[in-house]
Amino acid sequence: MGDMDPHIFAVAEEAYKQMARDERNQSIIVSGESGAGKTVSAKYAMRYFATVSGSASEANVEEKVLASNPIMESIGNAKTTRNDNSSRFGKYIEIGFDKRYRIIGANMRTYLLEKSRVVFQAEEERNYHIFYQLCASAKLPEFKMLRLGNANDFNYTKQGGSPVIEGVDDAKEMAHTRQACTLLGISESYQMGIFQILAGILHLGNVGFTSRDADSCAIPPKHEPLCIFCDLMGVDYEEMCHWLCHRKLATATETYIKPISKLQATNARDALAKHIYAKLFNWIVDHVNQALHSAVKQHSFIGVLDIYGFETFEINSFEQFCINYANEKLQQQFNMHVFKLEQEEYMKEQIPWTLIDFYDNQPCINLIESKLGILDLLDEECKMPKGTDDTWAQKLYNTHLNKCALFEKPRLSNKAFIIQHFADKVEYQCEGFLEKNKDTVFEEQIKVLRSSKFKMLPELFQDDEKAISPTSATSLGRTPLTRAPAKPTKGRPGQMAKEHKKTVGHQFRNSLHLLMETLNATTPHYVRCIKPNDFKFPFTFDEKRAVQQLRACGVLETIRISAAGFPSRWTYQEFFSRYRVLMKQKDVLSDRKQTCKNVLEKLILDKDKYQFGKTKIFFRAGQVAYLEKLRADKLRAACIRIQKTIRGWLLRKKYLRMRKAAITVQRYVRGYQARCYAKFLRRTKAATIIQKYWRMYVVCRRYKIKRAATIVLQSYLRGYLARNRYRKILREHKAVIIQKWVRGWLARTHYKRSMHAIIYLQCCFRRMMAKRELKKLKIEARSVERYKKLHIGMENKIMQLQRKVDEQNKDYKCLMEKLTNLEGIYNSETEKLRSDLERLQLSEEEAKVATGRVLSLQEEIAKLRKDLEQTRSEKKCIEERADRYKQETEELVSNLKEENTLLKQEKESLNHRIVEQAKEMTETMEKKLVEETKQLELDLNDERLRYQNLLNEFSRLEERYDDLKEEMTLMVHVPKPGHKRTDSTHSSNESEYIFSSEIAEMEDIPLRTEEPTEKKVPLDMSLFLKLQKRVTELEQEKQVMQDELDRKEEQVLRSKAKEEERPQIRGAELEYESLKRQELESENKKLKNELNELRKALSEKSAPEVTAPGAPAYRVLMEQLTSVSEELDVRKEEVLILRSQLVSQKEAIQPKNTMTDSTILLEDVQKMKDKGEIAQAYIGLKETNRLLESQLQSQKRSHENEAEALRGEIQSLKEENNRQQQLLAQNLQLPPEARIEASLQHEITRLTNENLYFEELYADDPKKYQSYRISLYKRMIDLMEQLEKQDKTVRKLKKQLKVFAKKIGELEVGQMENISPGQIIDEPIRPVNIPRKEKDFQGMLEYKKEDEQKLVKNLILELKPRGVAVNLIPGLPAYILFMCVRHADYLNDDQKVRSLLTSTINSIKKVLKKRGDDFETVSFWLSNTCRFLHCLKQYSGEEGFMKHNTSRQNEHCLTNFDLAEYRQVLSDLAIQIYQQLVRVLENILQPMIVSGMLEHETIQGVSGVKPTGLRKRTSSIADEGTYTLDSILRQLNSFHSVMCQHGMDPELIKQVVKQMFYIVGAITLNNLLLRKDMCSWSKGMQIRYNVSQLEEWLRDKNLMNSGAKETLEPLIQAAQLLQVKKKTDDDAEAICSMCNALTTAQIVKVLNLYTPVNEFEERVSVSFIRTIQMRLRDRKDSPQLLMDAKHIFPVTFPFNPSSLALETIQIPASLGLGFISRV
Repeated sequence: MGDMDPHIFAVAEEAYKQMARDERNQSIIVSGESGAGKTVSAKYAMRYFATVSGSASEANVEEKVLASNPIMESIGNAKTTRNDNSSRFGKYIEIGFDKRYRIIGANMRTYLLEKSRVVFQAEEERNYHIFYQLCASAKLPEFKMLRLGNANDFNYTKQGGSPVIEGVDDAKEMAHTRQACTLLGISESYQMGIFQILAGILHLGNVGFTSRDADSCAIPPKHEPLCIFCDLMGVDYEEMCHWLCHRKLATATETYIKPISKLQATNARDALAKHIYAKLFNWIVDHVNQALHSAVKQHSFIGVLDIYGFETFEINSFEQFCINYANEKLQQQFNMHVFKLEQEEYMKEQIPWTLIDFYDNQPCINLIESKLGILDLLDEECKMPKGTDDTWAQKLYNTHLNKCALFEKPRLSNKAFIIQHFADKVEYQCEGFLEKNKDTVFEEQIKVLRSSKFKMLPELFQDDEKAISPTSATSLGRTPLTRAPAKPTKGRPGQMAKEHKKTVGHQFRNSLHLLMETLNATTPHYVRCIKPNDFKFPFTFDEKRAVQQLRACGVLETIRISAAGFPSRWTYQEFFSRYRVLMKQKDVLSDRKQTCKNVLEKLILDKDKYQFGKTKIFFRAGQVAYLEKLRADKLRAACIRIQKTIRGWLLRKKYLRMRKAAITVQRYVRGYQARCYAKFLRRTKAATIIQKYWRMYVVCRRYKIKRAATIVLQSYLRGYLARNRYRKILREHKAVIIQKWVRGWLARTHYKRSMHAIIYLQCCFRRMMAKRELKKLKIEARSVERYKKLHIGMENKIMQLQRKVDEQNKDYKCLMEKLTNLEGIYNSETEKLRSDLERLQLSEEEAKVATGRVLSLQEEIAKLRKDLEQTRSEKKCIEERADRYKQETEELVSNLKEENTLLKQEKESLNHRIVEQAKEMTETMEKKLVEETKQLELDLNDERLRYQNLLNEFSRLEERYDDLKEEMTLMVHVPKPGHKRTDSTHSSNESEYIFSSEIAEMEDIPLRTEEPTEKKVPLDMSLFLKLQKRVTELEQEKQVMQDELDRKEEQVLRSKAKEEERPQIRGAELEYESLKRQELESENKKLKNELNELRKALSEKSAPEVTAPGAPAYRVLMEQLTSVSEELDVRKEEVLILRSQLVSQKEAIQPKNTMTDSTILLEDVQKMKDKGEIAQAYIGLKETNRLLESQLQSQKRSHENEAEALRGEIQSLKEENNRQQQLLAQNLQLPPEARIEASLQHEITRLTNENLYFEELYADDPKKYQSYRISLYKRMIDLMEQLEKQDKTVRKLKKQLKVFAKKIGELEVGQMENISPGQIIDEPIRPVNIPRKEKDFQGMLEYKKEDEQKLVKNLILELKPRGVAVNLIPGLPAYILFMCVRHADYLNDDQKVRSLLTSTINSIKKVLKKRGDDFETVSFWLSNTCRFLHCLKQYSGEEGFMKHNTSRQNEHCLTNFDLAEYRQVLSDLAIQIYQQLVRVLENILQPMIVSGMLEHETIQGVSGVKPTGLRKRTSSIADEGTYTLDSILRQLNSFHSVMCQHGMDPELIKQVVKQMFYIVGAITLNNLLLRKDMCSWSKGMQIRYNVSQLEEWLRDKNLMNSGAKETLEPLIQAAQLLQVKKKTDDDAEAICSMCNALTTAQIVKVLNLYTPVNEFEERVSVSFIRTIQMRLRDRKDSPQLLMDAKHIFPVTFPFNPSSLALETIQIPASLGLGFISRV
């Protein structure tokens, strides 16, 4: 694609390929005039990246990146006279890629939104697209609440007169915008909020004002546009209406509310609308960036810059000026990249080259942004109280007219100026420049909007809260010289709030500088958009206009230099390292340059294709690719040969290993199989025999069961069948009888009907036939033949009839015989039937009687049958239950036997587990204790670190204050009245709206009133003491944490002690005594702390009659003091007794519920050992219900008992109340001493009884007891607070008492001796109440007040550390200063003590500021400061610091002053010196570390060949041998010896050594992570050797326990990571467990940078790195790659008392302290 005609995709493809090839960030700079197509080109470039690269996840990041375009176009683009979609802001989009060069996210930066377009549009122009899109979508149902209409209805959208763009549907564009918002994760509620704010801006533009007079205006009541605006914004109508017509003015003392004119109100309304839109624009940009942000680490990015093009209109204002200024900067960057840098490189390397002339726009940029440039003068005019556009224009004319050729003045105007830009001349109108540069909005209007009920609106103004909040002088890094009066500081919050607001021009200039830095840090690609014509006509090309743009952009010169230049270049060393493989051994010479020349002459025959420079070789296009091809071919051939040999060897070795393993495996497997087969045969035979007998037994048993069951079934079945058959036969017989009679009756009736019918038919038929026969006979009778025939037939018939008659006679005789027989039979049968009938009648009567009995019997039989069936079913159930019960009992017995064995086993396991749990509990408790102590130590270290960082910042501010003070002394001594200019450094920190003349006058007043001598007064120590409050808070937190730690340690100790009992009474007494001692010590300490206030009170003059012992005030004071002290003692004793009781009870009460479950389980196991007990347990299960019922009843009784107990408790409380009243009455009658003892005794007995009572009461309920303990603790805390209040009052009264006593003593001495006031002044004042023991050499040094400066000068300012360290004892200056302080304390001279300590601290700071780069000086004063601090502690009189003192040293303790505050100041000073010491040694060590630890080969021959393929690392080769490890060790020895000579504390030396080793490890590891040539196996071995040498140094110095070795742990693990195997999953697991001090990012970085040096090493595969990342994904560590080499560990100064006696110290004459005398 790059070989075709110019195309935006070709530029994008080139940028993408260079990013992947060179691993360097890229930038695409799209430039051109307005309307040339920059925005479209940027969109096409982003579309190319989204299409080619894709996203790294399933979130479709590329779609989100593209979706940001319609959103930004709708809110940032508008129609102008030259472009229908002109970008009215600049944007720089960074598209992020991962290591596989896939899109993972994006980030957008915007520049200078044209806010004035919101309220004003020129002719034929529009406002921003989003307003017209809202008006076009006003009819949508969700937009009805916005009450919008046509665009011509609003003032902010109708000014241009062109609300419609041809070919653009605003409603569709609105749908695209909403869809893009949804895709980017902006919810519907937020979208409606955005539209609601935009609609409010439109309605705000329609708000009108009516003039009351020339200086005031008003809004009509219930003004509809303002009502709609307030409803949409959720603000109060009256408040907004008021502040639109008024403003607040703040003066030095008061605040005024002033009405404003109609014009000012209109301008304020427009400014508010612009401010709201700008805040909404920034909010949308932030949310778009949040949606495009990715949690995946960004590997590289491609930036696309789409910024406004060069613009020139009829009226050009501040926006066009800034736009053209930005284009000048971009054109300069293009010239620098293409022309200047390229040609300067050719000239530097002395290559034959003809310079190409090009237009340099640096003078135009200097005119705009240099000192006294246009922007500088504009900012200065904005600071002026009465600055206007006209005065600014005059300043421009006076400064630049006729002095700069690029600046001109129009002939007919005094309010405009002309600048010759690189593209054209532009005339700018000065009107509005100041107002737009200030960008002022009334603060009251913003406060109204910030109080809105609409939740989204206050989010827009969160940044304003930070900007508007007033800040003190410390934010400017300055400390006032004198204390200012209270009124000015309170009366000017608005002015202080404005100090931090920067002008628009200043912000835009800073953002352009940042953009230039970003572009210079990347590889730029340029897209020059050429505008075809100036009239927005399609298919119209203006040749002259195009050539003018090409010449102005420098494209013609670019073509010339590209055709004649050398795009590729290598240094000689890089070329040699890269293409060493193309050289033979004989071609390699000692001179790298000559070697490269010889090789190039052989490889490239055309000498015009390359040029040799002084340090580099330059190639024309295509030559590097040719060399890379030759190199790749050579390496490929070598790799093939190496792979062939290695693979053969590896496969042969693998084959032999596999063959041996296979034989071994076969031998064991075959033996195992044979054994298994023999075992299988034995088991099969045994199983067959067992199966035979078992099957026989099972079949036989089954047959018997089945046979018995079959016989039973057959008997029942056969009986059932026989009964059924009998019933069936009986039923069939009866049915046959019934059928017989019925069928007979039916047959007879049928027969009768049939016979009747047949006879009737026969009669009818016979009658018919007879009639026919009669007719025939009548006919035949008439003939003879008929008679003849008739006679023949009649004879035959007569014969037949005769025969029939005979046969009938015979039959008649037989029938008569049968009839007689039948009559006899009938008669006999009738007689029988008659007898039977009579018998049946009798039986029927008997049957009627028996039927009743039968029915009752049948009912009884039915009942009996039912009972029988029930008994049978119950019998079966009982049998089944019996069988089941028998089986269950058998199973239960077997299960119980098994459970018995299991329980025995569980008993043993539980006993073992209980022992283990006890051990684990103790271990876990100890671990928890250790972890909590570690956590507390970490928290304490963090707190120390924050405090020390605060001190560091304070010291920096103090140095800044001193510098400013010195600068002020160097300024002109006679200040000029009126306006005063400050230097540039000061003016950069001042506000843009401050009134310079007023500030100058206010600052000059204290300067004029000061005397010259007062300027040299040292810094007041009150500035340091302001930190005391924070220190006390930290100490309290530390004490709380220490108490909690002690409490947990006591719990662990109690859990270990099982049966040890201590006498509670003795423990309570000891605790009481210790607590009392601590209270007395704290009281003594607090009294000493407040002694300074007593001395201040002494300095005040008071009348002697008031302070006299007999005065009324004195008596009242003494009475109050005695009463308060008595009450204080009572309260203190009560609290101490209460503490002791609580401590004793806390030790006595043991956790009763501990191990309850385990003991119960052990008892149950012991009880269930025997079988009988198991049976009893089984039987006991049946009684569970009864037990539950009994438990319920017992609970009920217990509740009743509790109620009775509560009633008894109430009664006891009443009795206790009465007893207390009686005791109170008795105590009032006793004297005060006996009263205190009685009250104490009573309180002790009461608390003891109460504790015992509650302990017994809540013994069964630990929760109630715990709540009681908590209430008791709260009560104790309340008593403690009361005690502290009483202590404070007592201390105050004691102070006053001492003051009065002292004054009384002075007055008495004055009266007795009658000394005049003059004599009193001459003689030193000795307090009467302090006895002075005069002895020789009491360890004090005396000096006069006027010799203080000489003492500080000789002892601190001009002292040389080397001479003191060699010749004198360590810490001698500290001892001398402390002995002087002791003498001032002995004299009770408060002023002298404070003056000496303040001078000492300030002098040490001056020395360190002057010679702060000298390690010896800083170490010397760190040692002396610590020694001075230890002396103040050792001789402070506090018991904790006097444990190691001798009796003589205890006599030397301070008696009058408590210098605890100065101890804190000295501790802070020591921390500052320690931090300065760390910085000094870091500056000394830093140049040595990389060379000595990484580059120098301590073990020769280990590194071997340098890794191939590396570029731009020639510094290590050129500077080889500069520093070695021995240099580092020598420097460490020097540091250690210096600190030891100065007598530094051993603990402090350990902390310094730990910090040094941390610096060494951090810098070494950071350079290792940034250098690919250092990540190899051999370098890891080298590092481990160097670390071992450092550890040996620690052993020699006996510093192994200093914690320095642990700081090298990350470096050691990184070196081990370079040496371990990095292939398999086991290796990954080992690496994850080994590298616990390295972060995940550091491990992955080392694996990625690992480079093989020889053929035996391999690169780490990507899959292995992913495995490491997957295993470490749950590790919670910092994502930061590099270690913080500037980190300083928090320092502590453990108390180290000195055994040196102060009276034995001699002052050498070499110090020049002859004016000091020993006392």
